[in-house]
Amino acid sequence: MSSPKQQQDSVSSVAEAMAPESWSKVSCPCCVSSEVEPLVLIHLAENVESSTKQWIMSMISAPHKAGGAHLLVHPGEDASWGRLVVAAPRCTLLRATEELGLCKADKEGNMVLFSFHDRNNFNNINDMQKFLTLAERQYIVQHELESMRAVKDQRIPGIPGDKGILKSRQNILQKLQKAGVIQDVFPLCDEKKLNALGKDWYLKKSLWGQPLESIHAYFGGSIAFYFSFLDFYTWALVPPAVLGVFITFFLPGAPPPDIPKADNSTPGPGSSDASDDLDLSVSSHMVQAVFSMIWSTVFMELWKRRSAALSYHWGTLTLTEQFQEPRPGFQGEMGINPVTGRREPLFPDWKRQMRVGLVSVPVVGLFLGLVVLGMVGFYFCESTMSSIHKASGSIITATLSYLPSVMHIVYTNMLGNAYRTVALKLTEWENHREESAHQNHHTTKVLVFTFFNNFAVLFHIAIFKQDLQLLRKRLSSLLILSQVVNQLTEVLVPFVVDRFYGSSQKELKEDDPAADHMQAEGSLPPFPGLFLEYIELLVQFGYLSLFSCVYPLTAVLLLINNITEIRGDAYKICRLFRKPFSPPEASIGVWQTAFEVLAFFSVMSNCWLLFLAPRIKAFTQDSGLNPSVVLIFTVIVEHVLIVVKMILAFVIPDEPEWVQIKKQQIEYRTILALKEQKVKRSKTAELPRS
Repeated sequence: MSSPKQQQDSVSSVAEAMAPESWSKVSCPCCVSSEVEPLVLIHLAENVESSTKQWIMSMISAPHKAGGAHLLVHPGEDASWGRLVVAAPRCTLLRATEELGLCKADKEGNMVLFSFHDRNNFNNINDMQKFLTLAERQYIVQHELESMRAVKDQRIPGIPGDKGILKSRQNILQKLQKAGVIQDVFPLCDEKKLNALGKDWYLKKSLWGQPLESIHAYFGGSIAFYFSFLDFYTWALVPPAVLGVFITFFLPGAPPPDIPKADNSTPGPGSSDASDDLDLSVSSHMVQAVFSMIWSTVFMELWKRRSAALSYHWGTLTLTEQFQEPRPGFQGEMGINPVTGRREPLFPDWKRQMRVGLVSVPVVGLFLGLVVLGMVGFYFCESTMSSIHKASGSIITATLSYLPSVMHIVYTNMLGNAYRTVALKLTEWENHREESAHQNHHTTKVLVFTFFNNFAVLFHIAIFKQDLQLLRKRLSSLLILSQVVNQLTEVLVPFVVDRFYGSSQKELKEDDPAADHMQAEGSLPPFPGLFLEYIELLVQFGYLSLFSCVYPLTAVLLLINNITEIRGDAYKICRLFRKPFSPPEASIGVWQTAFEVLAFFSVMSNCWLLFLAPRIKAFTQDSGLNPSVVLIFTVIVEHVLIVVKMILAFVIPDEPEWVQIKKQQIEYRTILALKEQKVKRSKTAELPRS
C-alpha cells in the first residue's frame, strides 16, 4: 500500500491510461466525445468470471428502459482485471439533474429549476465539468448505478445457485453486492483539485473562513454544509466566550476557574461547606443564564438564514426525493406506485408505523433504562468507595475511589456502541422508502440515546442532588477530558499515522500507474461519515446552552477545541480517507431540529439552575419567603422567557428576503416553462391535421 499522498492520483492521469476505444459506446450523437472523464470505480471480487464481468458491463451501459444505468464503462486492462471504471454521458447527467430537482444558472444568471427540455437556455450546457461539480457528477453515477433494476426474471451469467437468480424489478447493484460479486464502489479522486483545496483549507495561515465553494465542488453538499455549520458555530462561540472570561475574572463575586479535585464525595441536597464563597453571585448567574437562552435562539435563527442562502447558491432549494426510485435497501411486494405509475416495491405505511411503535420505541426505552441502571450503579459504587476511603484513609482506597468513574465510562461506551448497532438494524427493519427518511429515523434514535447518556447524570445532579458545586466540577471535568481526547484522536494520531506509517510504504508501480493508482485509492479506508462529528457538536452545544451558567468558561474551552477541530477534520477527509459520495443537500437536516430542541430546553435548564443558586436560597431564607412561592415565580419567569424566545424566532425570518424572492422567481419560471411546453406540444399535435 502506498502513502496517502501517493494514493491521491488525478482523474486525468487515469483517463490518459484508458484506451478511448475501450469505453462502451453511446447511441446519442450529442454524448459522443473524444475525451471521457472517469468518475467511479467498481471493485469486483477476484474470482469473478469474465462472463459475469461482461454482463455487468452490458447492464451498466444499457438504457434505462432495459433496466440499465445508461453509463459509460471501461473494462480496465483486460477481461480478467477485477475493476470497472465508470463515466457518464452528457444526456444521462442532464436527465439526472432534472430528476434530482437541482437548480442551475440560466443564460441571464438566475438560478432556475433545471429542465432537460429547455436545456439550451442554461449556461455551460455543453461543458459538464462547468455545468455540474465533480461531486454532483460522481453522485449521479452512483444514483444511476443504484437505480438499475431487472426488467424480467433472469439468471446472472457465471453465478451458480440462488445467488445468480435475479427477479423482476430487483435492484441489480444490491443483488451483486449481496452475492459478493461487487466488493466496493467509490468515486475517483482528482489530485490537482485536492491539493489546491488542501492549500486553501487546512494549510492556510488565516483562521477565518472556509473555502466552501471549493469544498462543495469537490466533496459535495453534505460535507460542505457540515463545515459551514462548524465554521459558523465556532465563531458564534466568541460572544459567550468573552462573557465567560469577564464573569470569571472580572465580575465581583464570580468564582475562579474550577479545577477538578480528586475527592469524589457527593454532598447531598442543599449542602454547604467552606467553598460557598466560590458560588456564582446572583447577578453573574442571571446574566449568564439569560444570555445563554438568547444566544442559542439567535444563533439557530441566523444559521437557518445562512443555510437558506447556501442552499440557493448550490441549487438545492427544490430537491425532490419522494418521486424518485426507492432506496436500494427498500423491500416490499411489487405493485404500481399510485403517484408515479411506476412498477416498484410497495410497503404500507401502517406496517412501518406498527414496527416503529411496537418494536423500535420499546427497544429504545429499554436502552434508556440501561442508562439509568448504570447511573444508579455508579452512584452506589461511588458512595460505597467513598465510605471505605473515609474509614481507612489509605493510598490504596484513594486510588480505588476512581474505580466507579472508570467502570461507568467503560459501561456507557460499551452500551453506546451496542445501541448504535441496534439502532441501525431497527431502522433498516422499519423499511423506509426514501433515503432521507431512513437517515432521519436512524439519527433520531441515536440522538435520543446520546442526549440521555450524556446529560442524564448532569440533570440528576442539578435536579435531585441540587448541588451546583458538584455540577460545576462534573461539567469542567467532562469538558477538559473530552477536549484532550478529541485532540489526541482527531489531530495527533492521524498526523503520526500519515507522517510515519504512510511514508514507510512502497512506492507506486512505474509500469502500470493507472491500475496501481486505482488500487491505492481502494486501499484507503472508507470515510466514516459525519454522524459522530455532528454528535460531538451537539453534545458541546448542550453543555453550553444547558449548563454554562454554572461554568462560564465552557464557551472558551469549546472555542479553542473547535478552532483545531476545523483543520483536523479537513485534514482527515482530504488525506486519510477515501473520497466519499455526497448527495446534494438543502440543509443539515434533522441535526438542525436537534439543536433547536436543545436551545428550547436551555430555558428550563437555566431557570432551574437559577432557582437552585445558593445566593437565591439564602435570600429566600433571609426574607422568610416560602420556597413554593419562589418556585412558582421561577416557573412564571421560565414561561416569559419561552415567549421571548418564540418572539425572537418569529422576528428573525428563517430565510433572507432576497432568498424568498429568488424562491418565488424559481416557482414562477417553472410554471411559465410548463405552460410553454404544453403550448409546444399542442402545436405539434395539430400539425398533422393541417
